[in-house]
Amino acid sequence: MQADPLAFSLDERLDADTRFLCDLPLCRLLLMRDARWPWLILVPRRPALVELFDLEERDRLALLAEANRVAEVLSAATGSEKINLGALGNVVRQFHLHVVARSSGDPNWPRPVWGFESALPYPAGAEEALARSVLERLA
Repeated sequence: MQADPLAFSLDERLDADTRFLCDLPLCRLLLMRDARWPWLILVPRRPALVELFDLEERDRLALLAEANRVAEVLSAATGSEKINLGALGNVVRQFHLHVVARSSGDPNWPRPVWGFESALPYPAGAEEALARSVLERLA
């Protein structure tokens, strides 16, 4: 049986590299499994979405509202100096928005977080603690 082309499905690489946190009204919220940076990803649950302009206007507005809320939550959860938002899509074509907490002295500061071949696993309990902190603040 073939998959429904009109149904949302998460890109395999995003699925492999992240932890599911929750579904917001528009987006699936994921935690990147890389301890170097507190890093969340928003993926609008729309089929075959590649570019921001592929979203209908009401969904673009919803994405902006969800990104703003997630950025506030991540900043509060981490005490970061700066929140970076980015949508590249050069490796994973499915549209997704990165929300990354940055602080001076973090690995690669002030340069971007992109381009590292492998992620640094979280120490025992740290991934769970960050996930819980984000979800509690979103509630």
